[in-house]
Amino acid sequence: MGSQEAKWPLGIFVSVDRGLGIEVDLAHELGVTTVHLHVPSRELRSPIAANKLAKKMDNLRLQITVVFAGFDGEDYKNISTVQRTIGLVPESTRPDRMDELKEIIDYTSCLNVGATGLHIGVIPKDSSDITFGKVVESTSEVCEYAAQQGVNIHLETGQESSDDLLNFLKAVNQSNLYVNFDPANMILYGSGEPIPALKMIGPYVRSVHIKDALWSAHPGITWGLEVPLGEGALNIAEYLRTLDAIGYFGPLTIEREIPHDPVRQKAELSDAIKILDRFKQGT
Repeated sequence: MGSQEAKWPLGIFVSVDRGLGIEVDLAHELGVTTVHLHVPSRELRSPIAANKLAKKMDNLRLQITVVFAGFDGEDYKNISTVQRTIGLVPESTRPDRMDELKEIIDYTSCLNVGATGLHIGVIPKDSSDITFGKVVESTSEVCEYAAQQGVNIHLETGQESSDDLLNFLKAVNQSNLYVNFDPANMILYGSGEPIPALKMIGPYVRSVHIKDALWSAHPGITWGLEVPLGEGALNIAEYLRTLDAIGYFGPLTIEREIPHDPVRQKAELSDAIKILDRFKQGT
């Protein structure tokens, strides 16, 4: 879960050509040392492009700790659209996405990064559901492919309760399948209180996001609202205390999804860094 000697280095979610992350140079300017990278488009995933990016990251002294997959056709417009379009759950897109996810794992390996992350999609609650079995089978295949390259798979929380996620992890039963814990996603999706969820799935947590949100008036039916860190329902101090209790000392990766307003995004990321530095000193 990370070395306690270098406890909780700060990071930011970045992208190089698309996605919700900020530019790599801005992450460097803000003074963080680690990043989660949203996978670039296919033309930038070649070994040559990966090598070029790796050299740039070395020069900026930024370490990529997770490469996050994303697929064409995914739509986060509302909860029902998420259910239809995200990850490996939709049957019509699953074969092509399986192939692309393996390409992304190859890219992750080219960058010498140890984990590929993704939203697996909205997993059926009923383990006897045929879709549940198919997604378990597909995830197991992906994990086995990744293991051959020394890559772990991190499933991002949010679209299911901690109970349902834990059942899924146990059903897949692969030693390189872990969790990227995003507390705000649990609030946004209305899938459960983040701190008890973190305690429950703590043994699987190998990366985290730092993000804040307010609950919807109708949790699980309509979206909550993402807000700047410290202005939402997340108890930051308790979150960090719980990470400490489960033995997670890895990067705290800030994610703020307002790419349409880069000036505000930069300011809020800078504020989030200051907030985390202050809370880190108190743990």
